[in-house]
Parts: sequence; structure tokens; C-alpha cells
Amino acid sequence: MKAELVDFGELNIEGERYRKDVVIEGGRIRKRDKGPSKALMTARWRHTPLTTAEEIPWGGNRLIVGTGAKGQLPIAPELRAEAERRGVIFEALPTSEACRLLADIDADDVYAIIHVTC
Repeated sequence: MKAELVDFGELNIEGERYRKDVVIEGGRIRKRDKGPSKALMTARWRHTPLTTAEEIPWGGNRLIVGTGAKGQLPIAPELRAEAERRGVIFEALPTSEACRLLADIDADDVYAIIHVTC
């Protein structure tokens, strides 16, 4: 799947532009709904963290998380623990690097959450 962080806050996936965080589930792209995680934002996490309260795309054996342009998306420890419990390989890395990983995966096999800012 071809994906690229073209600018801070702007992602290009397969020729389509996205200016919001996205969830990719088996090649289908949807907007990330941060609402369930907003309540868990604290002084420790100045941004909305990624948590198990959200609809996580658990359908594959690997979950790739793009943590933003500077890699600052907070990830709740219970999300990593849930991935381990499910036997899912959890990879969290800056968004540009995550996009490079997606290039080697068939779109139908992509399960990812991509943060476009911070």
C-alpha cells in the first residue's frame, strides 16, 4: 500500500489526501475516532492518546501505528498489552517510517493507525 506523510498534518494514501488521523483495516480507510480516548488525556499526555477505548483494527497479525511527524503520539500501555494478549505484532514508529513499512504490504493485509501531526 502506497502511503506518504507529504507535509505536517497531511497524508497521501494511494493518491488520496487525508488531513486527519486514519485507521486502515484490511485496506479500508476510515477516520480515526479519538472521542473515546479524549477522556483519558491527562497532564502526562498533552495530546489525545491512542487507547483500547477506540475501535482498534485487530483483524490482522500485525498492527502498525504511525506516531506522527515527530513520533509524539502517546500510546497507552494497555494497548500494547492487548496486542500481546491477542498475539498481534505491535509496531509503533514515526509516521514517515510507518508509511515506508506499508509500501511492502498488500493493501488487504494492512492494519494500521496513522497519526498525521505531532
